[in-house]
Amino acid sequence: MHPSGNVIVVTRKAVKMEVVLKILIPILITIESGGDTKAIGDNGKAVGCLQIHKMMVDDVNRIIGAKTFDYQDRYDKEASIEMAKIYFRHYIKKTQRLSLEDQLVFMGRSWVGGPNGPNKVASIPYGEKVRELYQSIEKETLRP
Repeated sequence: MHPSGNVIVVTRKAVKMEVVLKILIPILITIESGGDTKAIGDNGKAVGCLQIHKMMVDDVNRIIGAKTFDYQDRYDKEASIEMAKIYFRHYIKKTQRLSLEDQLVFMGRSWVGGPNGPNKVASIPYGEKVRELYQSIEKETLRP
């Protein structure tokens, strides 16, 4: 069962970004805050259910070309999810050749390490957390 409570069935073929995001974002929320919209981490710099930094809000506003989000939106679950989707759609372009699991790991590493996160050794443990959570969801979903 997915952290959202939904059952999502996918194949090993190329998976569209929207399907990946439906699986990935609840995993990230679980890892980052356990779903706590008031969570504060990284010495007060990262907040909300997705532990978003101010720099992320600024970057998302730059990407969309408007000051749509403010720093308080990091405490709002829906606004945080929308910022994450904008971030991923902008920075993640070529993962379709990866399996779903590897796409999730790649994108998780990008979440923790920025657009170049997948190239950073420091992002490997986070990627493995994403993998482990996905595998536990997959096992539970496939259980008879």
